[in-house]
Amino acid sequence: MSLVDTAIRRPVTVWMFTFAVMLFGLVGLSRLAVNLLPDLSYPTLTVRTNYIGAAPGEIEQLITKPIEEAVGVVKGLRKISSISKAGQSDVLLEFEWDAPMDITSLEVREKLDLIRLPLDVQKPLILKFNPSLDPIIRLGLQSDDTSAAGLTKLRTFAEYDIKRQLESLLGVASVKLGGGLEQEYQVVIDQHKLAQLNLSSEQIINRINAENINISAGRLIDGNIQYLVRTLNQFTHISQIGELVVYRENDQIVYLKDIATVKDSFKERTDVTRINAGEAVELAIYKEGDANTVQVATLINQKLAAIRKLSGDKYKLTVVYDQSTFISNAISEVKSAGIIGGLLAMLVLYLFL
Repeated sequence: MSLVDTAIRRPVTVWMFTFAVMLFGLVGLSRLAVNLLPDLSYPTLTVRTNYIGAAPGEIEQLITKPIEEAVGVVKGLRKISSISKAGQSDVLLEFEWDAPMDITSLEVREKLDLIRLPLDVQKPLILKFNPSLDPIIRLGLQSDDTSAAGLTKLRTFAEYDIKRQLESLLGVASVKLGGGLEQEYQVVIDQHKLAQLNLSSEQIINRINAENINISAGRLIDGNIQYLVRTLNQFTHISQIGELVVYRENDQIVYLKDIATVKDSFKERTDVTRINAGEAVELAIYKEGDANTVQVATLINQKLAAIRKLSGDKYKLTVVYDQSTFISNAISEVKSAGIIGGLLAMLVLYLFL
């Protein structure tokens, strides 16, 4: 007895088998991880270190090279590349395909804890993404106030309110900001007055740094209790900077405000972002390497709805680009094509067999 004869004599069994295959297919489709392109990149980690105010040459010598030497012995490491730019070092680590990334990231952190970096360097961050890849979502933040003060507030809101909330989401690796104005306290020194006191600009800079510190002072052990100790001596208001004593001889005391002007300003602009001809702050959102693009984008959009509700009409938050939209549309077309193809196949079998 042939398979065809058996199928004709047992139509209920054939229908049950067909529906079972369809059911398993639908369940598998719902659990399928989807991305815009297949994951063809090596497992990567990015070690990012910020050193505010340092030149690219200093970044390379003081941060990038020590990090490269420290992590160069990590097991499974295939390639190291780095980018040293003003105020920031990115060391990209590429590993073998079968490298266990969870264990590898812990090993990288252990190696980083062994190196000694300058005291005012921020702790290196380990990011599970490649900064050269495209973000999955680009956002634009705008407000009606386009003055310098308004753009500074816009950038501050994006960095301290939106960015921090988005980076806490599952699957989000990093959020990069662009555009707007970054607040900066500037000390403009009068070189003529400085020369009269026989002082140099470097001495003034060192004096300001010495009076504005926040560094670890070790640990204090009391029985079974261990306390972390920090040395805190930071400026809390712009007026305190001007009251800093920079020169003292006999009865003569010179304050910073006597030889310089301290003003609340903003950093030099390196980029300008515009949306519909209006200035804006861009937020580029990157996902972790193994995260599902559609799921991450869904979490982001849910968080954006909450942010819009809290900010009200003061700020306008626009989704400029969403990679998940293209993916969802493509998946929808595949589903439609599959259903139509299945129905046509059943129709042909019904009519001609």
